[in-house]
Amino acid sequence: MNIIGPDALVFGVDDLAACGQYLVDYGLKDAGAGRFEALDGTAVVLRARNDPALPPEMGTASLLRETVYGVADTAALDAIEAELRRDREVSRRDGVLRCVDDMGFALAFQVTVRRPIALPAETVNAPGAAPQRGPNAIGVTPDMAALPRTLSHVVYFVPDVAKAEAFYTRLGFVCTDRFTGVGPFLRPAGTLDHHTLFMIETPAFMKGCEHFTFHMGGPTEVLLAGTRFVEKGYESFWGPGRHLYGSNWFWYFNSPLGCHVEYDADMDLHDDSWTARETGMGADASQAFLFQYRQKWAPSGPPPGGPAHQPGSPPGGKH
Repeated sequence: MNIIGPDALVFGVDDLAACGQYLVDYGLKDAGAGRFEALDGTAVVLRARNDPALPPEMGTASLLRETVYGVADTAALDAIEAELRRDREVSRRDGVLRCVDDMGFALAFQVTVRRPIALPAETVNAPGAAPQRGPNAIGVTPDMAALPRTLSHVVYFVPDVAKAEAFYTRLGFVCTDRFTGVGPFLRPAGTLDHHTLFMIETPAFMKGCEHFTFHMGGPTEVLLAGTRFVEKGYESFWGPGRHLYGSNWFWYFNSPLGCHVEYDADMDLHDDSWTARETGMGADASQAFLFQYRQKWAPSGPPPGGPAHQPGSPPGGKH
């Protein structure tokens, strides 16, 4: 079943204006009618929490109301519909297939709305390798663009991860890596991305969306976009850093959407020859390294009559 990945996430929120401003400041384009798009047309969609057209709330604090998956073609839609009709109610109208998964998450499937994009990736010059960025080509400027390119993945809290994984396996998702006793990273057939879905087993009262993220053009864009976001007053939650499973750079933020929101870049790609790894979840398994945002500083020279550098503090003595 040629599922590519999430086309959109639909949230029901109390404060449409605040949530919309958050998404614009994050870097998405306000496309109108509550739709906020990345460069390829994947999106977050906002609706009033009491909108009767939305699927029912999950009965927890989660504000996510529907995950919309993009598929390659109508043949993929037909195959998904045939599989799902074996044991659940399915609707299909105006080219959109809808159902509820085994954990109560509302799902939709449609022929993908993703637009092709042709943009350069971040380039690196390294001794011993041919230059990727030639003479006089600048690697970073203060005003360079750093915009979300495509919806990368979503993470669910679920009360029964084995049952949840079995449902998505029916739809062609495969496990690329796993945290023992916690949950799997899942890749659908239509992408090589390390994962578009990760699930974490939690008590039932926590069920919902833990975070979602959009791919950026490289680690510099993650750091630039995150820095600009902090400077607009938004609160950093975790990062910046780099994950071990998936290898993607990350920076997570608190949000008014009832979940965390991440920037990520440079995720591993896997095909069907890959053998999934498994390890316990913990700080050493979650990131290769982790930074912490701080206000900018610049070397200011040693203080009069003092040492050039105090142990444990940066040059200039700022903390």
